[in-house]
Amino acid sequence: MATNKTATLGSHTVNRVGFGAMQLAGPGVFGPPRDPDAARAVLRRAIELGVDHVDTSQYYGPNVVNELIRDALAPYPDGLRIVSKVGARRDDAGAWLPAQRPQELRAGVEENLATLGVEALAAVNLRLMDGPGGDASQVVPLAEQLGTMEDLRREGKIEAIGISTADRATVNEALELVDLACVQNAFSIVQRESQDVLELCAERGIAFVPFFPLGSAFTGGPGAIAADPHVKQVAEKHGATTSQVALAWLLHRDPHILLIPGTSSVAHLEENLGAAGVSLDDEDMAALEQVEQVGDPVAAAHD
Repeated sequence: MATNKTATLGSHTVNRVGFGAMQLAGPGVFGPPRDPDAARAVLRRAIELGVDHVDTSQYYGPNVVNELIRDALAPYPDGLRIVSKVGARRDDAGAWLPAQRPQELRAGVEENLATLGVEALAAVNLRLMDGPGGDASQVVPLAEQLGTMEDLRREGKIEAIGISTADRATVNEALELVDLACVQNAFSIVQRESQDVLELCAERGIAFVPFFPLGSAFTGGPGAIAADPHVKQVAEKHGATTSQVALAWLLHRDPHILLIPGTSSVAHLEENLGAAGVSLDDEDMAALEQVEQVGDPVAAAHD
């Protein structure tokens, strides 16, 4: 079954398998990696292999991942689209806290531009979060948040707006306020709660960018996928790894899906990018529909 090799991200056309840079930070996406040179090598190899869509955020580290990207790749190659996100911050202990007031969103974009050394970003995702301790009084109205994002777009600091960790109703609400280039939600072969959001993105021609495309720690990660008999069967048939089959399933699931699998290993990077060459047929897709689903109540905890 043939599938498209590229898809749109706002006004840009990018290869459907990009790179998510979150794992280049230290444990818990906090502090520097043990081997910064190895992290930079992964980034350079990604570009060598044709990656033209890199996903990051200033709060990865914080600052650490953006600075690694700048050190490894600047001056940036023509055609590289860097996408970031705002809406969260880290405290001194590495906890994830909301930062969704207009001044915080604006500061987040400015910090991304400064640490990456760019004048504009291809897209920035608004990462939705609950208030501290679930305090609803601390939640900023979506219209206020997206209004700030639209101001930044008009100022030329971001080319397009995305939204992250949003249900279908919220995406619909957002679309009444601004044009969206992409939606980032947790989604994988073992976790499909956002299928209705994917369907909405397909209807509206919006890129759907799943984070945790190989599952999260809460769903058992790649190990749970590797243990599934249906995935193993398809992998053996194609001479592919189980991770490659899981990523190929996403590519075949809908032509609007863009992948950003992350890793701090060159070997895993090359494996992930190899998923684009795995062609699944109808029989394969039917078998993979039977993969056991794993609930993940905190899938959006760290992205």
